[in-house]
Amino acid sequence: MGTEWMADGRCREYPAGTFFPRDGIGVIRAQKICAMCPVAEQCLEYALENHVDHGVWGGKSERERRRLLRLRRRRQAPRA
Repeated sequence: MGTEWMADGRCREYPAGTFFPRDGIGVIRAQKICAMCPVAEQCLEYALENHVDHGVWGGKSERERRRLLRLRRRRQAPRA
């Protein structure tokens, strides 16, 4: 996946630290910005595919992305 979409991200209008919050309030603030972003889906996929461990990407926190990755692995696992 390329990164051309990053130029259209709403995050470019804010300091980078906004998307690397230290508390839950900061996560909520970043997620509200992402909710109105035209490239949120691409951003989330980029973070998932590249195993980005920190920050809010595509409106999802680190914990939410880990959960999504676990769900994807379970769905892809062969059934016995």
